Amino acid sequence: MLADVPVDPTAPDAREWLRNELAKAPYQAAKPTWFDRLSQAFFDWITSLTLPGGDGLTGWLPVVVTVVVLGALAVAVLVFGLPRWNRRSRLADEGLFHEDDRRTAADMRAAAQAAAGRGDWSPACEEMFRALARGLAERTVLTLTPGMTAREVAARATDAFPAQRERLASAAVGFDEVRYLNRPGTEQGYLALAALEHDVRHGAPALSAVAQ
Repeated sequence: MLADVPVDPTAPDAREWLRNELAKAPYQAAKPTWFDRLSQAFFDWITSLTLPGGDGLTGWLPVVVTVVVLGALAVAVLVFGLPRWNRRSRLADEGLFHEDDRRTAADMRAAAQAAAGRGDWSPACEEMFRALARGLAERTVLTLTPGMTAREVAARATDAFPAQRERLASAAVGFDEVRYLNRPGTEQGYLALAALEHDVRHGAPALSAVAQ
């Protein structure tokens, strides 16, 4: 007879029993995850973009703006690619040289040759391109400015050495790949840069291209 008497717990006991029951594995497994909540929020936002009724254009404005912004973002990703918040972005702000780099072209050329002697081709390629750029500046063929890129150096150097257009452009691309894309330098790339630097250093620039 005592077993048939209904349980009449106090309010605190009832809350404790409920917490214990909900803490069991089946209830916890049924709880929505953070991904479920995020997905639901996204679909709720999509649902809120219902097309307005009536003939007025004002109600269409949020939908049109949303479509235009999403389309612009998609085009930007296709054209420029995803942003890289890493070493590439940081170094791109520094340009071709570090702000406090006061070495001469001869110093940079020596550093490149020393790195090549160790078989360390990445710094060898970087330093040889810097030596090329610094050498042009020392000869007043071009003026180096803060944040100047390798491709800008190649473009201006081409005005002074039009016969080296393809080699200069290739050297600039190689510098960017080694420094910003973390692609390893190669012996072949270094030798091509060293030959270009030698030819430019001993070549006569066009008279119209001085201190650009």
